[in-house]
Amino acid sequence: MNARRRDFLLLMTLAAAVTPALGQTATPAVGAASSTQGAAAIPDFSGIWWHPSLPGFEPPASGPGPVTNRSRRNGVSNYGQLVGDYTNPILKPAAAEVVKKHGELSLAGMVYGSPANQCWPEPVPFIYKNFGLQMLQQPDKITILYEQDHEFRQVRLNQPHPAQVTPSWYGDSVGHYEGDTLVIDTVGTKTQRPFAMIDLYGTPYTQALHVVERYRLLDYEAAKEGLERDAKENFRPGGDIDRNYRGKHLQLQFTVEDAGVFTTPWSATITYGRGSSNWPETVCAENIHQYFNKDAQVPTADKPDF
Repeated sequence: MNARRRDFLLLMTLAAAVTPALGQTATPAVGAASSTQGAAAIPDFSGIWWHPSLPGFEPPASGPGPVTNRSRRNGVSNYGQLVGDYTNPILKPAAAEVVKKHGELSLAGMVYGSPANQCWPEPVPFIYKNFGLQMLQQPDKITILYEQDHEFRQVRLNQPHPAQVTPSWYGDSVGHYEGDTLVIDTVGTKTQRPFAMIDLYGTPYTQALHVVERYRLLDYEAAKEGLERDAKENFRPGGDIDRNYRGKHLQLQFTVEDAGVFTTPWSATITYGRGSSNWPETVCAENIHQYFNKDAQVPTADKPDF
């Protein structure tokens, strides 16, 4: 089977997949729509979107923002040395200490484990580290594909969260459209797992983690402000994005709250553009030897689960 046909079959399989919500009952929705929007008004997010920037989050123009890198190179985040700013006032003392200890390891020349370099599922918003994104929009759900490690998320549309959410790798996500914006509400992210962090600086999270995502299409002139914030903060290695693209951009504005870790909700953006039409197959878990100079602690099983 050639690679193009294999990738097509993979996308169709994921689009058809159904992830049941265990224990779901009729309870008021968190972030659910009060009515179903007409199909004609639904924005079209199809195609491949890219944001090759590291670590990736664009700090907001104002207000509380994410942990950023204290280590800089040419004025922007030094991706070769991840030293989270543990003085950021969004962090409670215990969380600040966790971020500080990760930074000390990095300053000592050690690459500490994360979901990305240890081949584990990446929680929201850590998963935004992925450069490439695709959305498969269907009437009852959205499937979001990421270009690394075959990771994908499924979002039920116009439904509530279960009364009792079963924790999972990516959490329980429900969504609805508000005009030209797709709103996704995520709770129930698994905490009993290795490398439980929401960013590359090791910022922890608890079972109270709540993330709201808002996706919308913007003209280049409207998207430019986010792109400029990205250029001031993040290392931008190039890659698959076309930096000269002037068409519609996809902007994700997200808000994170977790009373166990943060003193206040905070927000950031990711601004995606267009570029390469190739969808790479980037796999971490199949290469378990000396990944970043350390054997990766990949998940194992005594027998196949399929």
